[in-house]
Amino acid sequence: MRAAATAVRLQLAVLRTSPGDLLALTTVPLLTAIFLAITRHAGRGDLAGYAVLAPAVMAILATAITTSGEIIEIDRRSGVLELLLASPTALAMVVSARVTTVTAVSLLAVGESWLVALALGTKVPIAHPLIFLATLSVTAMAMSGTAAVMAALFVLSRSARAYQNSLTYPLYLLGGALVPVALLPGWLRPLALPNFLAWATDLLRDSLDPDPVRTAPARLAVVLTLGVTGYAVGHLLVRRVAERLRRTGSAGWA
Repeated sequence: MRAAATAVRLQLAVLRTSPGDLLALTTVPLLTAIFLAITRHAGRGDLAGYAVLAPAVMAILATAITTSGEIIEIDRRSGVLELLLASPTALAMVVSARVTTVTAVSLLAVGESWLVALALGTKVPIAHPLIFLATLSVTAMAMSGTAAVMAALFVLSRSARAYQNSLTYPLYLLGGALVPVALLPGWLRPLALPNFLAWATDLLRDSLDPDPVRTAPARLAVVLTLGVTGYAVGHLLVRRVAERLRRTGSAGWA
């Protein structure tokens, strides 16, 4: 726990001096304006909630994935990765703590998106705020777990940046960030079922609707289960990769 707390403090210090990990937040106003313009032009004001929610979800996910790659890339370049692998502290725990810190800060994207919509004359009420907040919290945790899985790939790669940007787009699609999974081609839908984001985005959208949210506890439990599974798989993969790098001594060049 002490190592995790230290990793959190380190990441907060990094954010103060180099806020580049939160670069995705700068895209939220533009994407919100674009998506709202599309719904207005199509005469679908009822889809305003979709247009406002999507940029926030995309920014949070992009932040988690990008941060996991940047942590590995910078630590490798500065020689810290080798020292961390030589220490008794688990690499997966350090990466997860740092990614979770940035992901928690990136939740500001939700408020940012809603404020931009309000400035553009669109008010999107949250009909079920408790369900919305609970889903958002569990989703952020699950995103950190997904980032831990990606970290295993980044540790093995010579350059994490070669993958971190492109990996987010399939997750946007299969996670229903803007378009619900139910509207995707039939052959794609089975691929979305194990994706926590597909369940989370549907639940977030339903929490904006005044109608009662059906089976909310069960759906929230699915997101939580998939998130915990992602964490477990991510920690296992990073631990195995770390053991391999210790044996081969190839952390500096993967």
